[in-house]
Amino acid sequence: MPTAEYSIDRDPFLTALGERTRALRSRRGLTRKALATASDVSERHLANVEMGVGNASIQFLRQLAQALNCTLAELVGDETASSPEWLMIREILRGRAEPELAQARTALAGVFGAPASQAARRQRVALIGLRGAGKSTLGRMLADSGAVPFVELNRQIEVVAGCSLAEVHSLYGASAYRRYEKRALEDTIQRFPRAVIATPGGIVSDPATFNLLLAHCYTVWVRATPEDHMGRVLAQGDTRPMAGNSGNAEAMEDLKRILDSRAAFYSKADEVFDTSGKSLEASFLALQDRLRGSLQPVSA
Repeated sequence: MPTAEYSIDRDPFLTALGERTRALRSRRGLTRKALATASDVSERHLANVEMGVGNASIQFLRQLAQALNCTLAELVGDETASSPEWLMIREILRGRAEPELAQARTALAGVFGAPASQAARRQRVALIGLRGAGKSTLGRMLADSGAVPFVELNRQIEVVAGCSLAEVHSLYGASAYRRYEKRALEDTIQRFPRAVIATPGGIVSDPATFNLLLAHCYTVWVRATPEDHMGRVLAQGDTRPMAGNSGNAEAMEDLKRILDSRAAFYSKADEVFDTSGKSLEASFLALQDRLRGSLQPVSA
């Protein structure tokens, strides 16, 4: 008759965590007792974790990671810690300044991503940024002035998904939305060699999709103050910023946090264009002037 220990349906994540802990301990040449002592944890609890039957707190994992001289990512299974090559690449990049990391990303994209040429990228202008910056309105005006198609990527996502954005989120969830978003962008890039594209505000949330956008489009971060963002969205009758909030102040704080968390990604754009305090006409003329070298037919 099986013992209680082996009759338990083990959680796959805990089983994998135990295997990684044993592997890291063996790589460091530590016995279980030595690791328990070095990390100041119970040897019995450590044994349970290694067998995949013990749940581990963040503090427990943090103490193990310090004793094993590894990152929490290695313990919990981040793919960048899953092979010697990943680990060596990570060490090369560790501690590098942002300009060096950007240089490395561009070099890797050139090797593996098959990016479009600079001339081709400039024929496909993509506007990024939060709702309320003016991406859609300015995008349509730019497209009309350049006699090129205007693509609202949110509408393309609905075409790919076969339902509305609200239905995508409610029926399939955020992960499915991101998959549809990437497929919609791939389809847009394939179909439109020349276009102006207004992207969803959260497109920077998925690194693969954002890399694709940077590689094939000339990107412009259309920026505004949080107050302008909020005012324009509410003026359009969109009350989503208020959803789940007790008032304007809380909604504004949420908006500022979102902007702060995405600013480092938005700043990877080729251009940064601020619409704060500008009329629509002034913004359009200024942006059109900034993009004078874009949306022009490539010479044969």
